Amino acid sequence: MSRFRVICGVVGALTVPVAAHAQPVATLPAPPAIPFVPSPVGGWTVTVGIGGEAAPSYPGADSQRFSPVPIISVRRAGTPRQFKGMRDNISFAVFDNGAGFRAGPAGKYRRARKASDYSELTGLKDVDYAIEIGGFAEYYAIDWLRLRAEVRRGFNGHEGIVADFAADAIVPLSERLTFAFGPRYTVTDSKFAATYFGVTPVEALASGLAAYNAGGGSSAVGAGAQLRYQLDPQWEVRGWVEYDRLLGSAADSPIVTMRGNPNQLTAGVGVAYSFDIAIR
Repeated sequence: MSRFRVICGVVGALTVPVAAHAQPVATLPAPPAIPFVPSPVGGWTVTVGIGGEAAPSYPGADSQRFSPVPIISVRRAGTPRQFKGMRDNISFAVFDNGAGFRAGPAGKYRRARKASDYSELTGLKDVDYAIEIGGFAEYYAIDWLRLRAEVRRGFNGHEGIVADFAADAIVPLSERLTFAFGPRYTVTDSKFAATYFGVTPVEALASGLAAYNAGGGSSAVGAGAQLRYQLDPQWEVRGWVEYDRLLGSAADSPIVTMRGNPNQLTAGVGVAYSFDIAIR
């Protein structure tokens, strides 16, 4: 059975309509006030869900790996549903000026690269999982155009810096169906590039690849698209595809040119459920 049919089967099993909640499903105590940050007291709509996607097995890989993907977003109850791109990493807006600009912390989990799992990586060192922590800022230049940037610093598996930039045109195709698409661009520093695209002299002897000193700079450019269908006030289904073309030092790495692929494609589907909570 193909990955697509498996994903569709999971979505079909999970997307059983349920009755709308008239009242918040939970009431939480208010956290301490933070200067210059809007009070969290009041009603909130939380969206949580799960998706599955086929993505490159590791940066620069010619193979793909299927993995689960979380869907999480929070907004003030009664406010319009915000666009959430599947390229967006986990984030929370602690600043919102109410005029289209939001900013706050952001984070990403990057899975490990184990050489023993892939014959083309034989002789290269393992790269442990990484936690990337940083922040995001997004701005709606006009109602249907969102600009977003994330800058994150890695811990554990790598200690580099990654900056992702995206623009999304958001087009309502019907009352329930929304389509979004736009360009993508990624910049990394030399520490990140060396971790995932560099080949040390010792690794060169063990792997048969040429030694390579990867540097920072433009890492990838591409585009992404997403369809979101609202089944009812609580349930929604999403499908997405993201394409990246590796650039510069990443594209020139022998890990990519000899045994990988500069064209990186990700595709997936997911289901999410929204509910209200109150903070008093």
